[in-house]
Formats: sequence, C-alpha cells, structure tokens
Amino acid sequence: MRRYDGDVAVVTGASSGLGRRLAVDLARRGATVVGIARRQQLLDQLAAELRAHSPESSTVACDVADADSYRAALADVESSRGKLDILVAAAAVEAETRVPGADVDDFRKTMDVNFFGVVAGTLAVVPGMLARGSGVIVNFSSDSARAPAPGGAAYASSKAAVSAFSEAVAVELADRGVRVHVLYPGWVPTPMGLQAVERGMPLPPRPVRRTEDQIADLVLERMGSPAIELNASRLPVMAPLARAFFPKAYRKSVTKNSNS
Repeated sequence: MRRYDGDVAVVTGASSGLGRRLAVDLARRGATVVGIARRQQLLDQLAAELRAHSPESSTVACDVADADSYRAALADVESSRGKLDILVAAAAVEAETRVPGADVDDFRKTMDVNFFGVVAGTLAVVPGMLARGSGVIVNFSSDSARAPAPGGAAYASSKAAVSAFSEAVAVELADRGVRVHVLYPGWVPTPMGLQAVERGMPLPPRPVRRTEDQIADLVLERMGSPAIELNASRLPVMAPLARAFFPKAYRKSVTKNSNS
C-alpha cells in the first residue's frame, strides 16, 4: 500500500462521497489533509476522523464556486503548511437539465462548481508545484463526458470541459514535475449517484459500477504516474467510437437506457 507520509493534500468535496473517502484514506496513509467543502456540520465530523489518523489535518468551509475564497483557502494551506503536494478536486453538483425546460442559469451554476472550480484550483496550485519541481492534481470527470445522457446536458458538458482542460494542462506540465490526472470513476453509489437513480435514472450496467473502495485504491495507487486518464472502467472509453461508427444503434441505446 502506497504511503503519503510528509505530503500535504487538499481534497475538495470532502464532506461526503468519494471526496470524503479519499480525504480519510490519504490521512490513513500518512498525508496531512485539508478537507474543503460547504457543509460545516459534516466537515466537523470529518475533521475528527482525519485527526485520528493524521493529527495535523484540518477542514475548511469553502464553496469552490467562489473563486476568490477558494484561491484564498489554497493560498492559506500553502503558506501555513509550507507546501501543497496534492490537490484532489472532487467537488461537484448535478441537476436534471432537460431540453426544453432547462434554464441557462442551471448550466452556469453547474459550470461554476464542476468546471470553473477545477480551473481555479488547478491554476492556484500549479505555480508552487512548479517551483518545488513536484506535485499531483486529480480532477474528477465522469463517463457522462464520453456518453452524455438525455436530461444531463449541464453535468455532462461541465465534465467534458474538465476532461479537456485537465488533459491539456497535463501535457503542458508533464516534463516539469507536475502530474495532472483526469479521473473517470464509473458509477459509484455515493449520495450523488443514488440521488440520480432516485430521480429515475436507470441503474448503470454492472461493468461500470464501482465501489468507493475501488476508486480510492485506484487513485491513491496510480496518481503521480505518467498516465493522464485514471479509468475505473474501460467500457465507456468505447462510447465515442460507437457513436461515430454506429450512430443509430448508439442513439437508440442511450435513449432506451435513459427512459427505462
């Protein structure tokens, strides 16, 4: 099991789901973790668990959609801890955006958290990482970026933007000691994943279902490697090819699954 003793890590979306799991597991593996999220009560519970494994760990209440506050929080971590080695950007929101019916503000709100939050965090920590000659950033995307479903246009668009941004930056920084990864976690029964099912989304096929344990192990064992993509499942990687070469069958499959 890979250790992170001496590393300083920031995890956004740390109050629940995969963000919380990765924050706790990083602390268990020796990192000093700062968990960032909006919900103070959940952060208080997280802080106690983090400190049980890593006494110097802490939490900060912050909305990553507020770029100024988020940048200030990251700057404070780097200043007070002397460095920032790892940024895991797990914060995200999801809401149904069917067309017609959706409003442009629904898209803006989703992009502010899911995309511009990722951009703000990445741009804030890269200079320090480059100065030290090392660093790791893991930005959460989604298989929805590869195979968008009806009703999920805002979420899929935001995650596709995260993928493009992260891959471009990863290539730009690869030879300078900073690794940027884009994570495709498949479907995980987190609160967000379960809410989507409750809204009527069919349970994804078994080959793309994963557990929090599986995703945490994937990230913590592979981040820092030359790989840009961290794929929990290979099946969605084929979606763009299916869409290009078998468009009618692909469209029928997506429509059937979204309405089933």
